[in-house]
Amino acid sequence: MKVLLCRPRGFCAGVERAIQTVERALEKFGRPVYVRHEIVHNKVVVQDLVAKGAVFVDHLADVPTGSHVIFSAHGVAPDVFDQAQNYRLHSIDATCPLVTKVHVEARRFAARGFTILLIGHADHVEVEGVVGEAPDRTIVVASPEEAERVAVPDPTQVAVLTQTTLSVDEASRVMAVLKRRFPRLHTPRKEDICYATTNRQMAVKSLRGRVDLWLVIGDRMSSNSNRLREIGAESGVPAWLVLGADELQREWFAGKATVGITSGASTPESSVLAVVARLREFGATSVEEVDGIPETIEFMLPHEVR
Repeated sequence: MKVLLCRPRGFCAGVERAIQTVERALEKFGRPVYVRHEIVHNKVVVQDLVAKGAVFVDHLADVPTGSHVIFSAHGVAPDVFDQAQNYRLHSIDATCPLVTKVHVEARRFAARGFTILLIGHADHVEVEGVVGEAPDRTIVVASPEEAERVAVPDPTQVAVLTQTTLSVDEASRVMAVLKRRFPRLHTPRKEDICYATTNRQMAVKSLRGRVDLWLVIGDRMSSNSNRLREIGAESGVPAWLVLGADELQREWFAGKATVGITSGASTPESSVLAVVARLREFGATSVEEVDGIPETIEFMLPHEVR
């Protein structure tokens, strides 16, 4: 059995920035540092940060007055910053700059009086944050079918934004419907789907026809990891989303000559290496890296922890 490892895979610049923000805050301010929701959608990362002294909470009311609280890479609505101030907390924003860009676009479109159609999944934390910028003007559209039905007050005053972690193909199908229905649709100055999401999806597509089974290493809460699994499955082969090596089942690989592996943008490389090691135990005889688009982007840390 041969293993083909997609590159790029794993941590993107926004995830690196978010994790480093928590680690730097712990070094600078001491234990504990509080984090609202999971800093990124990966339980391995979260558990590692808990061991270092981070405390994850769902509600700011659970954070002691005067403490430092970090907002996750997915972004938050403006009223969350207001809540932190009311609770007299020291907030640190670890939102990925590419998500912040979508927030800025939402504010800009809302200020100009547009109805905002946000392509994405309403229950995703990133979408909840963007909607919070203009809740009375934003409608979430998840599919081409919803795009066909969506009603707006003024069809000439419509703008569109996109969740950063969607499937490029999925978003394109929804966008095509919206552009047909609203010919004067206003779009962002630059693509919303993040470079890392796009690059990882293209890497999987490049191996279509070369693998008999896909393993996507990532958390089930991770939107971009789920999209990678779906893209792998679209090629007509089994595609499994696993958090780590312990979830692998030997029978999956019976009769499979080549296994493709990628990992979501919030998955540590240690999880990938553990999966590869387990596949060697299952009989993998070679492991080959398959190069894709190089990634060199780095984001500056929040000023509070520099």
